[in-house]
Amino acid sequence: MPSDRTPPTDRTPPSDPARAKHVLIVGGGYVGMYTALRLQRKLRRELRRGEIVVTVVDPQSYMTYQPFLPEAAAGNLEPRHVVAPLRRVLRRCRILNGYVTGIDHASRTIRVRPAGAQSVGVPERDVPYDLLVVALGSISRTLPIPGLATCGIGFKTVEEAIFLRNHVLHQLDIAASNAGDEEVRRRALTFVFVGAGFAGIEAMAELEDMARDACRWYPTIDEREMRWLMVEATDRILPEVGPEMGRWTAEALRARGIEVRLETLLKSAEGRHIVLSDGEEFDAGTLVWTAGVKPHPVLRETDLPLDDKGRIRTTAELTVEGADGVYAAGDNAAVPDLSGTGEFTAPNAQHAVRQARRLGDNIVADLRGRARKPYVHAYVGSVASLGLHKGVANVYGVKLRGLPAWLMHRTYHLSRMPTVNRKFRITMDWTLAIFFRREIVSLGEMEWPRQEFELAAGRQEDR
Repeated sequence: MPSDRTPPTDRTPPSDPARAKHVLIVGGGYVGMYTALRLQRKLRRELRRGEIVVTVVDPQSYMTYQPFLPEAAAGNLEPRHVVAPLRRVLRRCRILNGYVTGIDHASRTIRVRPAGAQSVGVPERDVPYDLLVVALGSISRTLPIPGLATCGIGFKTVEEAIFLRNHVLHQLDIAASNAGDEEVRRRALTFVFVGAGFAGIEAMAELEDMARDACRWYPTIDEREMRWLMVEATDRILPEVGPEMGRWTAEALRARGIEVRLETLLKSAEGRHIVLSDGEEFDAGTLVWTAGVKPHPVLRETDLPLDDKGRIRTTAELTVEGADGVYAAGDNAAVPDLSGTGEFTAPNAQHAVRQARRLGDNIVADLRGRARKPYVHAYVGSVASLGLHKGVANVYGVKLRGLPAWLMHRTYHLSRMPTVNRKFRITMDWTLAIFFRREIVSLGEMEWPRQEFELAAGRQEDR
């Protein structure tokens, strides 16, 4: 189990850098971080002697544990506690913060734009490699819906989760400050989520729970005034937990006053005016888009083989078809599903973490001249949180709901959270929540931290 308490003691540079094998990992998410962690453990001697160098390239210096994003958005967890700092976890690896803009396997180089730099006047640089791991992951899959790009909010990053938390609380502030304007209040208190997978259901359930709890501090707002609406294009929600538990989840959400619209599409959101395919139209202050993901678009800027969905074609051993020395896994890879469940493995964290382990072992096997092994893993089930003390689970065919499922959700994901440091901090957050109510302060001004100073500078100039 990794610990991030002590600094690295073996960053000895290679005696001959030109002869060191360079393993380059593009992406610092589940696959990227866990693959690097596996290599760090398995190749400890080679890394210490400088015979092998492992570099992880990512714009961020941390890995976000996405299953905890709903709890961070609801204020149950401190945002910094749901991310794992790459430099502490991967002490024997090099971390390069930048955006990968292209991969040229023919010359065994990637093109990197430094993170935090403006695109104008900042030179990109080529980084060579001997072995390459493509772990760019995915981004939100959007549709050309009028108004979506303007007012929609995603839910894949910790920044989006905290922005959404501040936004929801700010909507309560708006409603409370406009007691005499029913139109403004109705708009502010209407929350629409599109996409009934894990991200959408958990985010909506946690935030609705938080908002209802916050209403006690807003005397002019009755919690029954809030309208929470889940829009799903298919005929069921949470397909990962099975039809029966999906139906139970829909019924449980409806019992809380949440509207669940199945087989319904979002047609327009211009000016925050929501138009649904069933003909209903209304204004909403909040629109959250969680309707699926797609492979990272940078993959189109490579010479690697892609399928019709933009994923890298890989073998069961997690090597890229026809590209010697290149590996891929996770959301950006079409990994054959040898368990027989489907043609390819599903793009979820369960497969990503396990694929990273197998990927790391296969790289070690290649470096040491041993045989690789294929990735085989049958999906064991899923757990989902539906707010405080509420959940749903289907694991190894065992179906749970309510408090037992909620406890299983927390226990499972706590065990998967990297580093003892983060495990302890998350446990302390949960413990403190037993004795103290969660905060309801909106820090929306954090999105524009220089606004006050710019105002002051403008006034100074006027003088």
